[in-house]
Amino acid sequence: MKNSMKWGCLGLFLFQFAHINAQEVTPNNQSEYNPIMYRQSSVYRSASGKPGPEYWQNTADYKIEATLNDQENTLTGKVTITYHNNSPEPLEYIWLYVEQNRFTETSRGTLTTPIRGNRYSGDTDGGYSISSVQAKVGKRGKASDRYLINDTRMQVFFAEPIPAEDGMATVRMNFSFKIPEAGMDRMGRLETNNGTIYSIAQWYPRVAVFDDVKGWNTEPYLGAGEFYLEYGTFDYKITVPYNHIVVASGELENPKEVLTATEIDRMEKASKSDDRVYIITPDEVNNPSVTRPVSSGMVTWHFSMEHTRDVSFATSKAFIWDAAKIDLPSGKKAMAQSVYPKESSGNNAWGRSTEYVKGSIENYSNQWFEYPYPNAINVASNVGGMEYPGIVFCGSDSRGRGLWDVTDHEFGHIWFPMIVGSNERLYPWMDEGFNTFINHYSTLAFNNGEYPSDLNKGRQHLGYYTKKDREGIDTYPDIANTSNLAYTAYYKPALGLIMLREYILGPERFDYAFKDYIKSWAYKHPQPSDFFNAMESAAGENLNWFWRGWFYGNGNIDLAISQVQQFQGAYLVVLENRGDFPMPVKLKVTYTDGTDEMKELPVEIWERGDSWNYLLKTKKVVESVEIDPDKITPDVNSSNDVWPSTIYKK
Repeated sequence: MKNSMKWGCLGLFLFQFAHINAQEVTPNNQSEYNPIMYRQSSVYRSASGKPGPEYWQNTADYKIEATLNDQENTLTGKVTITYHNNSPEPLEYIWLYVEQNRFTETSRGTLTTPIRGNRYSGDTDGGYSISSVQAKVGKRGKASDRYLINDTRMQVFFAEPIPAEDGMATVRMNFSFKIPEAGMDRMGRLETNNGTIYSIAQWYPRVAVFDDVKGWNTEPYLGAGEFYLEYGTFDYKITVPYNHIVVASGELENPKEVLTATEIDRMEKASKSDDRVYIITPDEVNNPSVTRPVSSGMVTWHFSMEHTRDVSFATSKAFIWDAAKIDLPSGKKAMAQSVYPKESSGNNAWGRSTEYVKGSIENYSNQWFEYPYPNAINVASNVGGMEYPGIVFCGSDSRGRGLWDVTDHEFGHIWFPMIVGSNERLYPWMDEGFNTFINHYSTLAFNNGEYPSDLNKGRQHLGYYTKKDREGIDTYPDIANTSNLAYTAYYKPALGLIMLREYILGPERFDYAFKDYIKSWAYKHPQPSDFFNAMESAAGENLNWFWRGWFYGNGNIDLAISQVQQFQGAYLVVLENRGDFPMPVKLKVTYTDGTDEMKELPVEIWERGDSWNYLLKTKKVVESVEIDPDKITPDVNSSNDVWPSTIYKK
């Protein structure tokens, strides 16, 4: 009888408890914390965010010879590509990019450019002329001359497949093209008082990436989408008129043939100097009897570069040239160099370029990963700002803060995507966004804060986050509205990393994880999932809610204080998440005695719902409570961030 009563009472209690809780149950937010995209491990890519034990990557080595005709503004050359197939499957063909074909009337890029034009408008009277194509597998394979060109892509076929796992093939061809004047703000020609400055890029047929994720990456070159290329070794020769200077990616192999003894001596002095040293002074510009070792004809400049996905160069008879040393953390040295016309000289303009290059490279090397190349060259150009390995093109009319910003930004690209080789054509946020993020800290560090940066103040861009036609970070660059691209590719992902560093993880955890990601994927091809996995593994944090909300969503942050009241000798602070995804909560509590303290609540408070009661234990009298006092997060409604509401403050 006792047992019957006991179990009967227990059953009644459980029924009542279940009934009460059934009334209180609200939908939880588990879906916001679940994994985003396919992020499981494979032999190629580890779930820890590192390359897997069988990660493979194909390589392409280039030998190139090219000649500039400065009367007709053409470049003519020949290229031999040695392709290594390290993949687990044989390849019957390879794809190359022939991006000069963008500069034709019928290219996809031209036909998808608005009539009113945009940054990526360009000349339409160019395009490649390609001939003498020969492709063969191994050293004794049968030659094939079969190829197909479609817009900015070229498919080269072999008589037999390139064997899997270290198979080798060679492709040879001749090429020529008219150098565009307006090269989509990525290359082109600038007329100056002392001659034309040629900024040459996308100038030879380049092998597309074959990877374990998409196979061949053959997205056409339209404009906003940039590049995705294999790494390799380059050996290349540029032949130009005798009175030209050539600066290029990598290392000059024949200085005694192309420089005077005076210039070589000045270069040696520059390699030991923190201050710029003129290689060619303003007074020597366009005076070949002083600056050139020969007095007529053509001269060949020979360059080489290793562990790079591309090379570019600039040439002109109008260059002032100066240089200084770069100190690297390992004790190695590199050279900061600048070339610019007389019109751009002066200490308020390009006279400070080499100082800017040196400061930028040294900061990124110390903060993230050491600069790997022997030279870092800034070219004054008609290009507003464009990066290539070891060399960048920046606007010749840039001055002061503007020149610092563009120089620092373009050299930041050496880390993303030149060292960490992400796919710019699909994921510009892994390129522009990551770079804009590191630019913020580089700017704060340069010359004791000469130029301020407020990118960490997330609420300066609220106009974009609340406009109806905004687009998300995951929008492909060639699809994004041109007016939105600065946010989808640059500012929003950069702010996301700043929030991750300053608001969510803290600098110590973030910096370790981010540097580990860079080290793991240097000269490799990470995907977004690799970055997400790498950051979570190294920082020890489930960040699915953040990737989904900020990087793969288009919603907003709105944390609110709905009520603060005294409760059992303490204070009850009622918080609400009125936004589209969760965020941790940082509270600044100010007391009537003039003191204040920070309280931090983890993101898990929102797992069961969108309201949370926080018990603030204190013997002091609370004067105010404020969410995110440093305004790092772009909370779209600041009016509910503070208690008491400013409306009711006396």
